[in-house]
Order: sequence, then structure tokens, then C-alpha cells
Amino acid sequence: MIYSVKGMRDILPPSSTIWNEVEAAARRVFARFNYREIRTPVLEETALFARGVGEETDIVSKEMYTFEDRDGSSLTLRPENTASVLRAYIEHRLDQQPGLQKLYYLGPMFRRERPQKGRYRQFYQIGAEAIGSDSPAVDAEVIELVVALLHEVGIHDFQLLINSVGSKESRAKYNEALRAQLKDVAPRMCVDCRRRAETNPLRVLDCKVPEDQPIIEQLPSILEFLNDEDREHFERVREFLDDRDIAYTVKPRLVRGLDYYARTTFEITHGALGAQNAILGGGRYDGLAELLGSRVPAPGIGFSIGEDRLVMAVEEGKTLAAASLDLYIAPMGDAALRHCAVLAGDIRKLDVSVEVGTDRKLKRMLELANKLAARYTLIVGDNEIVSQSYSLKDMATGEQETLNRQALLEHLAKSR
Repeated sequence: MIYSVKGMRDILPPSSTIWNEVEAAARRVFARFNYREIRTPVLEETALFARGVGEETDIVSKEMYTFEDRDGSSLTLRPENTASVLRAYIEHRLDQQPGLQKLYYLGPMFRRERPQKGRYRQFYQIGAEAIGSDSPAVDAEVIELVVALLHEVGIHDFQLLINSVGSKESRAKYNEALRAQLKDVAPRMCVDCRRRAETNPLRVLDCKVPEDQPIIEQLPSILEFLNDEDREHFERVREFLDDRDIAYTVKPRLVRGLDYYARTTFEITHGALGAQNAILGGGRYDGLAELLGSRVPAPGIGFSIGEDRLVMAVEEGKTLAAASLDLYIAPMGDAALRHCAVLAGDIRKLDVSVEVGTDRKLKRMLELANKLAARYTLIVGDNEIVSQSYSLKDMATGEQETLNRQALLEHLAKSR
């Protein structure tokens, strides 16, 4: 027997219904904020992520699915989508389009990390990017969108964490201070932190090892190293959030796990997810477009929601029921089966769900109608074909009424 690959899974009914509802809700919210959908390939040149995400990140150094194509080129299954969206933005000269480019996406990403609750090797993200402005007002609007999206799917008890990681100049000074302080404490930290202390000290703050947290809490705060421009930008973001009555907590050691972030970073956590409680994260990435080869500056900000974890939070406390069926048709014989196939086609045009039985025995078909939670049943035999008159049974009340074909269609259309 062949099983699914480790860390990858099948999404089955009735859970798939929740997935569809979440995605539909996301599309509604994106439309309100004037975002349009972009679909990028799941395969990209490896250099895109090595350059954009960062050579020293865990994603690039440990987790990417990378392979050599037949022509010798190196390809990678996308581990995230911001770099792909920026690549498409540059390649297709979207900077020539009028106004801010506001793009959203939904789809699978791939990282070879240890599978755990809500975290898979093929996972799904809902995300958005606002490209073409460095205004703090855009940062606040993106966060407002995120909050609106969570409310739309019924999640309210979450916590918004924000920070600023400053510009390149501010981070350079901060990295210097971090490297100096880590020199004495890094030997007591995990293997990854010891390496990061040398290669990219900022990544130490993103460590999730519990034993390292007391040490990390004693490290300097990046907020102490922001230059005047970066400090003003962060203050303006907070003012815009305050104006919207969006509650937040400033978390000075929130850096996120990717090298391209600059200035505003944010994360939302939700208690229903346990220890691994981050449901989404995002931030500003001014300079990423230039890093990927753009000659035109394209400051931007975006976020990605782990859809697997979002659906888990939506399902928390909700009893999932199998989707009910509007109508089950039980044909009696081959002639009736042909007749019912056509009849079912006409009924489906009314946006009514229909199942046509194929069993030879009426008892089995009626038992199946019950198991499928059919709202109505229709038994069709030779008499019904000749008279074009049908006996429709309400499965909840047991009541039956006889209707001609047109009356049947009208009744089913009204009962939707």
C-alpha cells in the first residue's frame, strides 16, 4: 500500500468545506481593500530564494526542496511567496501600472521541516503584498486588512505583536552591538545560535529553543538603535493603528525569520494553537526588489497566513458536519435511470445539489439517502416517466407531495 509522503496530507470532507469558506472569506476582504489575485509558479530558480530570503536563514540552508533540472539549472519548490511576487512584479514591469500594486495569493508552499501540529512540509498560505510605497499609512492598512480577515472568518481572541527592525543602517549598528554581547553568551546557546552569532546575529532573536529565551531577553533591544527616520516611521505606524482602535503589543525582539524584512514587522498569535501559536506574520521589505535585480526602487509590505493553522483555529470548538444533500433521486430500472440523469441535469442548473442512485434495490438507495442527509427524495419509475409527475418526499417531516416537472423545478428552486 502506498501512503502520502511524510509531512504532506490529504484534506478531506468535511474539513475541506471549512477551507473553502476561509478562502472565500479572504477573497471578500481582499476585494474590499482593492487587492487583486496573482498566481506564481510553484517552481522558481533557486537563486531567487537564496538571494531574496537569505543564505543564512533556516529556510535556505536547511528546509528548501531543491533539485537539479535536466539542463543543469537549480530549481526550488517555493518555500514562501513574497520573493516570487517581487520577481513577477519586476519581470512584468508592474511598476509601470498606475498606483500602488496590491496583490494577493493563495496556494501551497514547501519546506522540509519537522512535521508537527499545524505545520506540514506542503503547507498553504494566504498572503498579500502592497508594493510601491514606503508610507507608514500603508503598513497600518495592511495590518488593518489582516485584522479584518481574521474577524471575517470568526477569529477574535488573537494578539497582534509589532516591532521595527529598522533600515539597513540601523540594523548594522544593532548587529554590531549584538555580536559584541553574544561573544560571551553564545557558547551557552543552541548550535544554530552559536552559528548565527557569527554569521547573522539578528537571527538569534528568532530562536525558538526554550532554554535560550532567558539569554535572548537580556540582549539589547533594536528599538534603542533606530535612527531618527526609522523611529519616526514606527511612531507613525503606531499612530495609524491607534486611530483605527487596533490593539497591539510592541515586542522589541520580534524580527521574523527572513532577511528581507526592514522597519515594520508584525505577527499575530492565537491561543487555540498551543505552543506553536503564530497564525500569521509579515512586514516591510524595502530594498528587496533591488536585491532581486530591479533598477527601480519598489518598497513594499506584505504578510502571509498559514492557512493550515488558520483553519485549525476556525475549527476549534466547531463541530464539523457533513455537507447535506438537497435531493436524492432513486430510479427504478434502466429507463428510469436515463430519465433521471436528464432530470438531475435540469435541477442542478438551479444550483441544487443532486445525487442519482445506481443501485438495483430501492431499499438500499433510500438507506443511502438517509446516510447522505438528503433533504428530499424522489422515487422515479415507469409511471412517473409516462405521467411526468413526481412524488417528492421531505425527509425531515415525512410529508410527500405530487408535482409535475415544472412545479418540481420551481419548488426545489424556492427551497434552496
